[in-house]
Amino acid sequence: MQDDRNVMIVDDDAHVRIAVKTILSDAGFHVIAADSGSQCIELLKEGFSGVILLDIMMPGMDGWDTIRAILDNKLEQGVAIIMLTAKNVPDNKMIGLQEYVVDYITKPFDNEDLIEKTSFIMGYINDQRNSGTAE
Repeated sequence: MQDDRNVMIVDDDAHVRIAVKTILSDAGFHVIAADSGSQCIELLKEGFSGVILLDIMMPGMDGWDTIRAILDNKLEQGVAIIMLTAKNVPDNKMIGLQEYVVDYITKPFDNEDLIEKTSFIMGYINDQRNSGTAE
């Protein structure tokens, strides 16, 4: 799934998934949606690479658990994680995982901000891929 405009939205709220998919698809991104951390892991195992917009508060496997699972399964190559959060206070589960998060977007988010941040991070991933540092 090697596309220079891949984005995965991981959120248990269907309304958020639909909104993000619509906004980013209209901006020219190829967006897939996952409703849980475990579905995110499955899509990564199937070869997804690109930007992951990851909700922190989800039942079962939350965003931090999902990052831990990505690392445990060695699936972090070729992805950049932006956390989507309604929280403005960091929680203790993030300790040791912050370095794997490239940005935070607070819900409710501004559409232009979402597009700009996703585009910026996408450019970084593509630069890494094109320079040969990403396998």
